[in-house]
Amino acid sequence: MTSAADSNPRIYVACLAAYNSGYLHGAWIDADQDADEIRDEIAAMLARSPIEDAEEYAIHDYEGFEGVSLHEYAGIDTVARMAAFIAEHGELGAGLLEQFGGDMDQAESTLQDCYHGQFASLADYMEELTTESVTITEALRHYIDWDAMARDAEMGGDLFTIETAHEAVHVFSSR
Repeated sequence: MTSAADSNPRIYVACLAAYNSGYLHGAWIDADQDADEIRDEIAAMLARSPIEDAEEYAIHDYEGFEGVSLHEYAGIDTVARMAAFIAEHGELGAGLLEQFGGDMDQAESTLQDCYHGQFASLADYMEELTTESVTITEALRHYIDWDAMARDAEMGGDLFTIETAHEAVHVFSSR
């Protein structure tokens, strides 16, 4: 797999008839487009194959998927949906897909229903959440261990995080 974090999601689709006959024939295709458009580009690539009547293909490479793995026989509908999600949400979208094993429905619903925002740390989120809901006197504020609260919330399964950069922690409620 080629890694290009700054590129758009795209796939390299190879003609299997050509590949099995010792030829390298395929095309890089923008994956962030409608699945039917991807299929049309695959059909055009197969039509240009050095092997007549080529029909079968496989994804032999990909880039711009922010570390999410694609299988060589992944469905084009799934590839297009994942590419659109990653193109829209970047590393956060990819992190959610990794969190849920590529389950697009779970990643989308979690982003929509369970996202609390980006913070420097989970401890910062816990401090903000607590101070918004409870009045804490200045005398007590210094005795609160926000890191311990964050650790407990994460270990207890109440929250999970996706870190996309240094001090860029995205906080989610667990379902």
